[in-house]
Amino acid sequence: MNGQRPTTASSPAVRKSMQSNKGRDTKPEMAVRRAVHAMGLRYRVSVRPLPEFRRTADLVFRSARVAVFVDGCFWHGCPVHHTVAFTNAGYWADKVVRNRERDGETDRVLTEAGWTAVRVWEHEDPVEAATRIADVVRSRR
Repeated sequence: MNGQRPTTASSPAVRKSMQSNKGRDTKPEMAVRRAVHAMGLRYRVSVRPLPEFRRTADLVFRSARVAVFVDGCFWHGCPVHHTVAFTNAGYWADKVVRNRERDGETDRVLTEAGWTAVRVWEHEDPVEAATRIADVVRSRR
């Protein structure tokens, strides 16, 4: 595929599926947000921690300088649940590699700016993830 993004979906079903993928307010993200909120923490949703850096975190605790990312198992290459795509396998494998590289860069830039990045896999228990997030946020206040 010479490293370029396909211009059309491989089928109408794939096109419909891709169009329905949400950039925010996914079920795992909402579950984590509800659990964090129930612990009394307040946060911003889907904002850039650093205005000049074009990356959006799922939850941002500005005063504590903590950015939370709820990563999808397929999109970010979960070591436990990642599945291999059958159609355009090479493209999707490259996409996951690029996503992981971007995640590492994001964590590095945030750390250099004095922030802490917390990554949560979509399959994690939301209450356990929220407890981990709360611990980080409270330790940085």
